[in-house]
Amino acid sequence: MISSGIMKPPRGKIPLPIIIITTCVLVFVAILYAERLSFLSSKTIFRFKPCPRKTTKPKSSNKKADEEVVVVNANENASSWIDDRFDFDPEECNVANGKWVFNHSIRPFYSDISCPYIDRQFSCVKNGRNDSDYLHWEWQPEDCTLPRFNPELALRKLRGKRLLFVGDSLQRNQWESFVCLVEGVIPHKQKSMRLGRVHSVFKAKEYNATIEFYWAPYLVESNSDIDIIDVKKRIIKVDAIAERAKNWTGVDILVFNTYVWWMSGVRIKTLWGSFANGQEGYEEFDTPIAYKLAFKTWANWIDSTINPNKTRVFFTTMSPTHTRSQDWGNMEGVKCFNETKPVKNKKHWGTGSDKRIMSVVAKVVKKMKVPVTFINITQISEYRIDGHSSVYTETGGKLLTEEERADPQNADCIHWCLPGVPDTWNQILLAML
Repeated sequence: MISSGIMKPPRGKIPLPIIIITTCVLVFVAILYAERLSFLSSKTIFRFKPCPRKTTKPKSSNKKADEEVVVVNANENASSWIDDRFDFDPEECNVANGKWVFNHSIRPFYSDISCPYIDRQFSCVKNGRNDSDYLHWEWQPEDCTLPRFNPELALRKLRGKRLLFVGDSLQRNQWESFVCLVEGVIPHKQKSMRLGRVHSVFKAKEYNATIEFYWAPYLVESNSDIDIIDVKKRIIKVDAIAERAKNWTGVDILVFNTYVWWMSGVRIKTLWGSFANGQEGYEEFDTPIAYKLAFKTWANWIDSTINPNKTRVFFTTMSPTHTRSQDWGNMEGVKCFNETKPVKNKKHWGTGSDKRIMSVVAKVVKKMKVPVTFINITQISEYRIDGHSSVYTETGGKLLTEEERADPQNADCIHWCLPGVPDTWNQILLAML
């Protein structure tokens, strides 16, 4: 047979020219597709909020990391990994969702020695507390970065304004924290403090600003506001607020709270009308019912009196108490006595925070006409069993003796050391301003 002279490729193999052509076509299609995706992603239909990149220490497999304790080394190379949390936005960031991060490099803005305005009740270092780790925990939300408190910025935002904290001793705790956070950058002759039994005023003269506190533990009136009487004899006038509230008008920023005085463990004696009738006419209610009646009175006053174009209204959620160590798994402990680290369990919630009260507040505020912004401190403070005054405090106007400090039953697990946890509450407040 005569050959045609054409060499046929071996059966089962693809000729090289066809491979080259096919490869070129695939590459071209891929490039075209990538350009199309790039074009689409630039359109507003896929608009995403850009996230600034930050650097933190990568997670470790050691025991401390397992306990969610992160130690930040200030000298560490900043390019270790990417933190894609967005800048703080009160409308988008759930500040209550996060963790406490231990950072030994940070220092408080003040001490209970440098700031002269701290009650002895909160002056833990002055009163003999020797451990200091509780001063170096930073709250880190998972979704966003919470800016550190900036005293100069706070004063600029308050220029020509009145900031008034209204509530109980926990609100006084927060007020003293705010004053101490800013007073250190104000020259001595440019600041003053007027302390009153009910109304106290700190003034930053150069800024024409005041940071004030008004004592109203129930917000509404009671027979135990000024002259504190036995809890079983207290009567709350749940429909009366005008006498207190007349001192809250004309204020630019109002920050309210009321919680711990309601949690007496007994039914609340509530009264409508005048106290002149003595105990006649009062009724006893479970705490959530009495709280709701009083809180509605407060809400009605806000809606009928406050101009939201001139005054911003905040409400600090309940500050947890830590009087039952079994809540965080310390079966041998007594209250918060000798606790030196935060609770590590995610979403820990103890018996010292009443969700029924939170529900009342949320439902009433939802129906209000005037916007109320929550300073949501409950969950973040739940972890901080280490931050209370504990036995480094006073009782009856006298410091605890060494013998009294040795008794864990004397631990104050309601109020907080200053500096301490309330500084973070004010860090959140300033970010919201």
